[in-house]
Amino acid sequence: MAIKRRAKVNPSFSMSSMTDIVFLLLVFFLVTSTLVNPNALKLLLPKSTNQVSAKTMVSISIKHYLQTNTFSYHINGKNTPVPFGDIERLIQSELQEEDEPTLSLHVDKTVPMEQVVNIMNIAKRNQYRIILATAPE
Repeated sequence: MAIKRRAKVNPSFSMSSMTDIVFLLLVFFLVTSTLVNPNALKLLLPKSTNQVSAKTMVSISIKHYLQTNTFSYHINGKNTPVPFGDIERLIQSELQEEDEPTLSLHVDKTVPMEQVVNIMNIAKRNQYRIILATAPE
């Protein structure tokens, strides 16, 4: 008497669910990786209690006059203000010979962030390092 099996085992495996999971993981990692590193200016922001290790070559000060809501820009601590349109040209002439050109930015507390970003954009265009000076605690 020969006994035959009526149900045969199918050895195939469906990969459709596995590809769905891989696709969802891929989309998840693509979305989260763009959130981790947003486009930003790279700055050296020293802490108030530490010394700056980079040698400052040019210092830019922004002073805010609250009465008239105007700003004056000073290069290397000089008392004579410099018009904003001339800042980039003056900085380029002072830093053209340097290997690692670095700017030190000294800003009053009341200066709007827009004025600070304008100087940062000049540094970014010319590939200068920038240090935001802080007062000690």
